[in-house]
Amino acid sequence: MSTMPEVHECFSAARKDEERGKKHKGLLFAGKDDTKAEEYLQKAKTNLGICDLYKTQRLDYKIPEEWFYTLYYCALAILAKFGVESRSQRCTALFLRYIKDKGLIDYEDGFIDRIMVYKEKGDETDVDEREKARYGSSVYSEEIMQKYDFMMDVCRKCISQCEAIVFSDSKFTIPKELIG
Repeated sequence: MSTMPEVHECFSAARKDEERGKKHKGLLFAGKDDTKAEEYLQKAKTNLGICDLYKTQRLDYKIPEEWFYTLYYCALAILAKFGVESRSQRCTALFLRYIKDKGLIDYEDGFIDRIMVYKEKGDETDVDEREKARYGSSVYSEEIMQKYDFMMDVCRKCISQCEAIVFSDSKFTIPKELIG
């Protein structure tokens, strides 16, 4: 399924919001910003480090949020390389999916899938895991502890692939069909 119409709508809706003097909830062309890309990447690394602190303190419910935001900050770093500002998790994931499918970046589908926000009740991602842990009543979670090492590895791999993009000498350009 092509994400092009959805991504185009993310740009279009954001432009309309901005023209009306409202904060957009989509994607805007903001100009390439390598510094911002590097800062998001550093934020992702810092975020991942927080997981060990939470694990030591047995604040299990906070960990899925840090995993999610580690992946999300990597996504925002990549968007900054393309000169795209996002105020929507869904639009961020849709843009990444589109540029990956077009062969513009080398980035695992799983990283994109994990940050996708689905509207349908049956479709769950790390967004739902984060919300379940964050808003649930429990502080401790054996389920979170059982997948701790796996998710830390996922996040490290995501950071590594993001670094390859952020520090690449490639020229990243938004496909014209998205901003027309």
